[in-house]
Amino acid sequence: MFTVIGLMFVGIILGYAIKNYRLKFLSSIITTLIWVLLFILGIEVGSNQQIINGLATLGMEAIVITIAAVLGSCVAAWLLWYALYKRKKGGKA
Repeated sequence: MFTVIGLMFVGIILGYAIKNYRLKFLSSIITTLIWVLLFILGIEVGSNQQIINGLATLGMEAIVITIAAVLGSCVAAWLLWYALYKRKKGGKA
């Protein structure tokens, strides 16, 4: 745990130190590494028999959580839009 946090802080410090340099190639490297990590995660999940056996239950839970998250985000965005629009149109805070 401390290793991960330490590496994150080293990355933040290094990023701050080289913020003025143009590192355009870094974006493609990061994207490639993310794809590799997702592939390895897929291999790990596919090789875990407990996850494969409970996939139907996990899938249903994932669908419910996804729908709830999307609906919650839509409601929050609508409330924010309504609050900002009402403030702008009505002139009241």
